[in-house]
Amino acid sequence: MLAKTVLSLGLWLQFAVGQNTPERGPQPSVANSEGDLLFLLDSSGSVSYYEFSKVKEFMWDLVQPFTFGPKGVQASIIHISTVPTMEFPFDRHPSGAALRQAIRDTRQLMGDTNTGSALSYARDKLFSNQAGARPDVPKVLVWVTDGFSSDDISEPMQLLKDMGVTVFIVSTGRGNYLQLSAAASPPPDKHLHFVDVDDLPIITKELRDAILDVIQANQLHAVDITSSSFHLTWPKLLSQETGYYTLEYAPTDDLARKRTMQVSGAHTSLMLSNLAPETTYEVALIPESNVHYFAPQTTRVTTLAEEISPTQVLISESAPRSFHVSWAPTLDSVIGYQILYGPLPGNSVKLLEVDGKHNSTVVENLAPNTTYLVTVTAIYRSGKEKSLSAKACTLEEGSKVRHLRFEDMGPNTLKASWDAADGKVLGYRVRCRRQTGPSSVLSVSPQIHSVLLTDLPSGSTNKVCVKPLYKKQPGKGLCRMVHMQPATEARGYKHRQSMTDSGMN
Repeated sequence: MLAKTVLSLGLWLQFAVGQNTPERGPQPSVANSEGDLLFLLDSSGSVSYYEFSKVKEFMWDLVQPFTFGPKGVQASIIHISTVPTMEFPFDRHPSGAALRQAIRDTRQLMGDTNTGSALSYARDKLFSNQAGARPDVPKVLVWVTDGFSSDDISEPMQLLKDMGVTVFIVSTGRGNYLQLSAAASPPPDKHLHFVDVDDLPIITKELRDAILDVIQANQLHAVDITSSSFHLTWPKLLSQETGYYTLEYAPTDDLARKRTMQVSGAHTSLMLSNLAPETTYEVALIPESNVHYFAPQTTRVTTLAEEISPTQVLISESAPRSFHVSWAPTLDSVIGYQILYGPLPGNSVKLLEVDGKHNSTVVENLAPNTTYLVTVTAIYRSGKEKSLSAKACTLEEGSKVRHLRFEDMGPNTLKASWDAADGKVLGYRVRCRRQTGPSSVLSVSPQIHSVLLTDLPSGSTNKVCVKPLYKKQPGKGLCRMVHMQPATEARGYKHRQSMTDSGMN
């Protein structure tokens, strides 16, 4: 177990410094994919040079396995700036090498974020024969944005979707969820992603698979892939009366094990089961028609690993010094989980071990207002390990006001003063609840630590509370009861130190 822990720790450190980034390196080639793929690239001044370069890497990683050309996938880029600009048309780069160099050579234009204008430009100019677009293939738009636009996007985006364009949105900022979910093609959980720019590789495969579902719609392709099966679908080419289909499939490393099936011309799908895990299969669909000749369609499908857990890691119940980690699914083949966590940036890592029957734990004794990298590793009975990481942020620790005191400033007037609260205070809220008359609330800047309270009736008892304000949560308020002496008594005041640390009511 110690050796495994050291190995997991090494993998965690590689991930933390970016040496084990998902989806890097050559990817298996994806055949039988045909479509026009447009990247709407935020090239405005609201995007930093670093963010722009990370988005370019993401674009290439996303399309790297595709087969490019007039019979495959074509790609184009439109810059979002003050004036929309086409980087290159669809038919400019018919090979992966040429497209990769073109993406690498793409330069940021700066300017305003006029996304609506870029969408209108795409509708009017790019999805046309003049720009190399093909009329009979699926159209896909991938909009990578920091979440903001200087002009309206709703109408031009809807016009694109009315043309049959499938819209995927990747937001690397804090964009309006309702606006972006309305702009993306439905359902939003498949077509809309919110992710930090450094974490773009995490969504690459999921987004690529979703794009493939669109651009393979007119081709033989596989969906619902598991470790032992996949579901084949294809366009309707025949009918019950005009012919039948012959289906052939075999592992790529042992084509002699080819299996053959026949289904009627009324079919457009078929489930293949009893397959080997982590195995690539060559599949051929041969339409046998007594009316027309149809060319065979082929595809290549790789089954999943037999044991896949965890497939998701969730962070919840974040507090200043703790958060809750959960994962799914849980499998009987897992004997235990290792949870590695440490602050970012940094290389300080701690380890928790959880029994394989559980799927959650609480990580405690953390630093407030800190981002942590959390890696959950499943340890299987076979000795295999599977890891998945997520980022977690602790909340800023709310501090309380100290030493609330008062000074008589004349008839019916007091000066309330307090010592500064800890942390990055955004300001203070002072509330005075008078025994008679209206209550009052004052907001002051973080540099001010005193206020004047006026119109306090003689002989009344008033409640004064001061609360510090923070970005993520309010601090704890400090309250005191203050008694104003009757006018006939000596000037001054008396107050009862009925002090609480609860929030103000």
